[in-house]
Amino acid sequence: MSLPTSEPAPNLAQLLAFYLEAGVDCTLGDKPVDRLAEPEPVPAPAIREAPPAPIARPLPAAPMLNGLAEPPAPDAAIASARELARTAPTLESLRDLLEKFDGCALKSTASRLVFADGNPKARVMFVGEAPGRDEDIEGLPFVGRSGKLLDRMIAAIGLDRTKVYIANVIPWRPPGNRTPTPQETQICLPFIQRQIELVNPDVLVTLGNPSTQTLIGTREGIMRTRGKWFDYDTGTRSIRALPTFHPAYLLRSPSYKRMSWQDLRAIGKVLAT
Repeated sequence: MSLPTSEPAPNLAQLLAFYLEAGVDCTLGDKPVDRLAEPEPVPAPAIREAPPAPIARPLPAAPMLNGLAEPPAPDAAIASARELARTAPTLESLRDLLEKFDGCALKSTASRLVFADGNPKARVMFVGEAPGRDEDIEGLPFVGRSGKLLDRMIAAIGLDRTKVYIANVIPWRPPGNRTPTPQETQICLPFIQRQIELVNPDVLVTLGNPSTQTLIGTREGIMRTRGKWFDYDTGTRSIRALPTFHPAYLLRSPSYKRMSWQDLRAIGKVLAT
């Protein structure tokens, strides 16, 4: 039985070749490390007490800049609207004040101000509730389907837009044509009141229930108030006011056009005197 012969120890070149074949192509340290030896225990780091959490303090309210923040509180906005409207000496200045007024949130959602259309020296003034989509696009009141019907209605008594003045209680379109809130109506009310005072018509025609209740002050529905004459007090004089159906309502309920025609004839008789 022959004894195994020991192989000669590899030289440096052979070791380097072996390491390269094994994937060892760089050194990690100048001294060899015994990976099989037991590591020395590492002392646990001292536990440091965490600093106390800072006390939360409320942030100051952000200032309101040109409608980028929320508009003022309703009471403050109403008071501001009253003061501004009172200072407008002309319709042009009133329009400029409305363009700069940031007290109503509807301004930030509407495309533009819908102030008025027609003759500012007209003897008859029509007032609706608020602009719709078409009015918001063009910046004029009653230019959509209901506006075309209104044109036919006033033409029936020999009038057109050059002989009447048309406006709304609310000069900005509510989002989605929703009903204006009572707060929005009260904020805009001083401006339409001043507008009526500056136009100073002989006859004020309120179109529909919302504008009738807002301007005339009645709590009754349009079915009870239409065709009845009221006195609208501007503070300087009394104007004859007649409620009638809104053209948009007549488009939905054409059977009431006959009653509306009776109201228009009553308006024509007053203007003829």
